[in-house]
Amino acid sequence: MKTAYELAMERLGKTSPAVKLSAGQKQQIAELEARCKAKIAEREIALKDEMAKAVDAGDAEKYAKLEQQLINERKKLQAELEEKKEQVRSAKG
Repeated sequence: MKTAYELAMERLGKTSPAVKLSAGQKQQIAELEARCKAKIAEREIALKDEMAKAVDAGDAEKYAKLEQQLINERKKLQAELEEKKEQVRSAKG
């Protein structure tokens, strides 16, 4: 008798079969992820420095804006990463 998990995974496999990636595609995706991580770290460093200055100056409004900017930039970079990864996955071989 199969577990509920096994049945769910079986159904999932029927509706969206797993995509087999080539070694080149895996490498491209890894490079994309590394570049995205570096960009996020770069923006965090720059904005956190500005955020620290805002805290020192007692400017809570500026701090909140910078924090929101960091969140938005992180989401944008993650979305771009997912888009590029999907392009690599859908490319032939």
